[in-house]
Amino acid sequence: MQRKTIIILASVGGVLLLALMFFGWITGIYNSLVKLDEGVKSSWAQVENQYQRRLDLVPNLVATVKGYAAHESEVFEKVAEARSSVGKLQVTPEVLNDPQAFEKFQQAQSGLSSALSRLLAVAENYPQLKANENFLQLQAQLEGTENRIAVERKRFNDIVQDFNSRVRTFPASIIAGMFGFGPKPYFEAEAGAEKPPQVKF
Repeated sequence: MQRKTIIILASVGGVLLLALMFFGWITGIYNSLVKLDEGVKSSWAQVENQYQRRLDLVPNLVATVKGYAAHESEVFEKVAEARSSVGKLQVTPEVLNDPQAFEKFQQAQSGLSSALSRLLAVAENYPQLKANENFLQLQAQLEGTENRIAVERKRFNDIVQDFNSRVRTFPASIIAGMFGFGPKPYFEAEAGAEKPPQVKF
């Protein structure tokens, strides 16, 4: 009788130990996925931060250029439209999980970049403007912001790569599927971005 009780207790203990080990394994994978997911969100917030900085600089840059090139109204309208379309986009954490919404966000930001390039090309036609201290400071800040955006995009893509690799590798892919973790979209270059822009005066 006593031997039978010991065998039953040992069996129950073994099953409990295996269950605890299995639970610990699942918990470890789940926690690593949560940590990577939060890393993606944090990196995304830094990208947004730099986009906001650029958005804030645009009105000052436009106002400075307007003082010299008031007749370039079409360019100013394009910049205002692009800034407005970027400002209207509500960027929520769900955007990171929706490739179509993410692409729409990227297109709006690309439109603003393109409009700003045209604005700076117009500025090249005005030697007095190019020598204006306010314009030079704004231009330097904008260039710095564009560099920061590029750096933050790269960091974002690096973190997304880590996350996507983890989500797609076995056995984490099983846990990821159970808890709704899916691959995140990358920032991608615009079509034709490999060609240098042509500026015509």
